[in-house]
Amino acid sequence: MNKQTIQTLFKYNQWANAKIFSAASNLTVEQFLASDTFPHSGIRGTLTHALFAEWIWRSRWEGISPTTRIKPEEFDSFESLKIRWLKEENELMKFVDEVTDEKLNSPFQYTSTEGVKYENILWESMLHVINHGTQHRTEVAAMLTNFGHSPGDIDMILFLRKKL
Repeated sequence: MNKQTIQTLFKYNQWANAKIFSAASNLTVEQFLASDTFPHSGIRGTLTHALFAEWIWRSRWEGISPTTRIKPEEFDSFESLKIRWLKEENELMKFVDEVTDEKLNSPFQYTSTEGVKYENILWESMLHVINHGTQHRTEVAAMLTNFGHSPGDIDMILFLRKKL
């Protein structure tokens, strides 16, 4: 894996998240807090889960193994979650911009929140974060659409076409 590819993937992730945020900004507080049948419940739970994943993986890549989770109850409105997410996004993109090809192809160690030790190749876990985000953005997009606030298409090819 190389830096240019990873940067493109994370820029796509950022673009797709922005489309979700734009649509979610139209939600009422009740819609944001509503539960649903998706694995992480409603929009708040699903977005918090996706934020948590980006935060914990970046922390692990930087040599920190957090032992706590970000919880949905920390966010009483979409705006509060968005502020926290954009702060994390800045840190994440800084990491992506500074990573080297050598580091991408090297192993790193971390401990899960359950205390289990793991070792992965950096680029593999970075690709996991992109894939994970795609899954949960899709779930949120479905919920947003049900509330009448579709984010529109979030396909990677549309991002790639736009950036050319």
